[in-house]
Amino acid sequence: MLHGRELEQAQLAALVDQARAGTAGVLVVRGEAGMGKTSLLHELTVSPGASAGSLGADGGAGRVLRTSGVESESPLPYAALHRLLRPALDMGGLPGPQARALRVAFGLEDGPTVEPFLVGVGTLSALTDIADRYGYLVCVVDDAQWLDSASADALLFAARQLSVDPVALVFAARTGEPGAPDFAPTGLPVLELRGLAEPAARALLEQRTGGPVPDEVADRLVSDTGGNPLALLELPPELSPAQLHGQAPMPQQLTLTEGVERAFLDRSRRLSPAVQTLLLVSAADATGRVDTVRHAAGVLGVDDSAWDEAERSGLLSITGETVSVRHPLVRSAIYQAATSFERRQVHRVLADAVAPTDPDRATWHRAAAAEGPDRDVADALHDVAARAEQRGGHVAATEAYERSAALTVDEPTRAARLFAAARTAWAAGHAVRSRALASSARDLASDPLLRADIDRLRARNEVYLGSALDAHRILTVAAVGIAELDPGRALEMACAAALNRAHGADSGATLPADLVSRLLTADEDDTSRTTCLRLMLGALTASAEHDWPRAIAQLEQALEAGRAVEDLDVLGNLGNTALHLGHDEGTRFFYRTMVSTARERGAGMALVYALQRLAFAQVFTGDWTGLRSSADEALSLARGVGQPNLTASPLALLALVAALTGDDRYDQYLAEVEDVTGRYALGILTGPTHDATRWAKGAHAAAHGDAAEALHHLSRVHELALRQMATVDRIDAAVRAGDTARALAWVGELAPFAHATGHPWALGAVSLGTALTAADRLDAAAAFEDAVGHYQRAGRPFDLARAQLAYGEFLRRTNRRVDARTHLRAALGTFSDLDARPPLERATQELRASGETARKRDPSTLLDLTPMERKVAELVSTGLSNKDVAAQCWVSPRTVAFHLRNVFTKVGVTSRTELAQLDFG
Repeated sequence: MLHGRELEQAQLAALVDQARAGTAGVLVVRGEAGMGKTSLLHELTVSPGASAGSLGADGGAGRVLRTSGVESESPLPYAALHRLLRPALDMGGLPGPQARALRVAFGLEDGPTVEPFLVGVGTLSALTDIADRYGYLVCVVDDAQWLDSASADALLFAARQLSVDPVALVFAARTGEPGAPDFAPTGLPVLELRGLAEPAARALLEQRTGGPVPDEVADRLVSDTGGNPLALLELPPELSPAQLHGQAPMPQQLTLTEGVERAFLDRSRRLSPAVQTLLLVSAADATGRVDTVRHAAGVLGVDDSAWDEAERSGLLSITGETVSVRHPLVRSAIYQAATSFERRQVHRVLADAVAPTDPDRATWHRAAAAEGPDRDVADALHDVAARAEQRGGHVAATEAYERSAALTVDEPTRAARLFAAARTAWAAGHAVRSRALASSARDLASDPLLRADIDRLRARNEVYLGSALDAHRILTVAAVGIAELDPGRALEMACAAALNRAHGADSGATLPADLVSRLLTADEDDTSRTTCLRLMLGALTASAEHDWPRAIAQLEQALEAGRAVEDLDVLGNLGNTALHLGHDEGTRFFYRTMVSTARERGAGMALVYALQRLAFAQVFTGDWTGLRSSADEALSLARGVGQPNLTASPLALLALVAALTGDDRYDQYLAEVEDVTGRYALGILTGPTHDATRWAKGAHAAAHGDAAEALHHLSRVHELALRQMATVDRIDAAVRAGDTARALAWVGELAPFAHATGHPWALGAVSLGTALTAADRLDAAAAFEDAVGHYQRAGRPFDLARAQLAYGEFLRRTNRRVDARTHLRAALGTFSDLDARPPLERATQELRASGETARKRDPSTLLDLTPMERKVAELVSTGLSNKDVAAQCWVSPRTVAFHLRNVFTKVGVTSRTELAQLDFG
């Protein structure tokens, strides 16, 4: 029986009932050591009240899976996840790529390096598959603060993606412990355990002492322990009978954690030396296997009688083939109190004990036993790191590479290992740590090729975490330094530097003209990738010189060469270059290609990046339904991996489209993006995100008739690509605010680019700006005609409709009402299709003023679909099964079925055949 935890037990029981009813529930239980987290989890899985007697292994009767984090296991990737899933995992029920990812992650199969994202998706599929087979599933994860990072990432991704799935997932994590990671995942509900209320604390105290305790003693114990249950159980036995009965003064200070640890330690020191050794071995062991601990302890002279004594002491628990110390505080108290010699000795015998079955764990024990640099252990740790990296355990690989470096004497080798640690830290999304490790590696590296690779990583860190200007300088200097030895590396870095410069990050560092010439000169041995990089560098170099015809010619060739390239970085940079140079078709094609390639490979972080960039392209193409889908998925994935900074860009674009369409969610999106940008560093996306937010604010102000406010925000858009995308809004705001001079300046800014590139959208924007600022009616009319003509070839329907609306307004004001109706009618149709309410209302009013009443169009029921519902509908309409759709969307089949039912209801169809006949545009 748990005293004073009725509300917490009820909350957890409700979570199980919710799962039993078919809806997932997740809860993170946090509290200081001794607050009863483990006891709550135990009661959840065994008490009749919580489980209604139905948690068991029978089909349909529910299933419980358990795991826990272990401090010494934190460098072993997926150890905790494997323990959780192993009892019920059926690989045959999972999609092939996910099953392979889990097999490689768990060391059951060798294969190419797996993407951690795909392991997370596989974890989600495994949990929902087990839940379907057993009726529902309850997962409990104790000591989550000590989960190995790979397991934590996979489980948290699954937790955030669970939806209409019969799964209850509960984490318990300790807080306030020095040196322990803080397990505080974003976006998940949290239950903070506090001390027991006084009545419950007194009841527990009396249960422990076997009778009433004087008020003054009880008050002191409850007050000093803060109602901590473990402290109330463990501190009374440390008091003398006289102190406990109020007949002698209490100690001046009863420190909570230290006091409990001291109580455990004092109790262990009253045991025989053999038992103390056994407890230390158990504390240092991470397997929990009796045979392992028995073997290691036996080498140190521990016999069977010590086991009996240890178990009777209550400090060691043995259940079947499993052994554990009573509580994490016992473990930390005993381990920390041991001398360094004793700890090394124990790790040495544990290494021998586990070596036959778990060589990686044995290597970590050997590393813990090392007294200083050790070449053999360092080499073995390097191999451990390589295996962890192959399995997608990037954090574990970082730990092993870094520890291997610490045990290495040879400086070049140590530099290489520090760089490997920095590289895997980057892959794990730990940019701050990667930055520090790369800096340490750079200080030691003497090999020029290694220094170049380190510099490339340093530049990436600066781009995403620090200064893009510093990144430009690092890349430029490194390209010059490595050009003679490795022109290929120099080309890659020169290209990256040029892209930074294109986005406004120009440090002033330059490449010598002869080097640029050499890098741009084709070689007969060039691969498609190298050809593409040369052409991209040529396009960006010409762009920096405002030689637009040469830039576009080089870009066209680069885009053609890029169709044979599969490198995700190159695909993304081709899209970036196309966006910078206003090439709509290239932008869409390569961002879409990057999205599909990343999805196919399970490259989650690359997919988030690609979806964000694709959403930018979908702004100007008027594919706002697609934009909402891209942004929605990017948000879901960014939150799923606990990277809130990556939500800023999609939120800004959602705010922009909400402003353009008059969506009521504008204020919500704006508040969310401003919260994210105020709390997190955005790196390279800082400029585009802020500019998209300014554009959104300007569009919203313009829709509400505040031209001055609109101009204020739109005049602060700085990024070239964003300035070009927002050209129509900027010029229109300036004209409506009466600032014709600024409008003319912006037209003049775009005109050379437009005429040199011949892009229809740019020519249309220049013509529209000319029309809006023209003093002569005939000149204005001619410019309007040109604008509409250019936009009809541009593939930008929203800008075309705005040009038609402006032209229609002009024609009506000049008494050409019949002519005006043609343009107003076309604009109204486009605005209706896009559900753009502010301009739709303007077009409706103008058409009415022209003498024609707009016929009300039936809005498409497809507009009622959420982004996820539309995505599911589109995929199902191609003939994919729910399971196939789930694999593509990285959700569960139940979630797909849930969304599909909503689609049927909203759209008014009853079968997949009818759904396939709909036009999703």
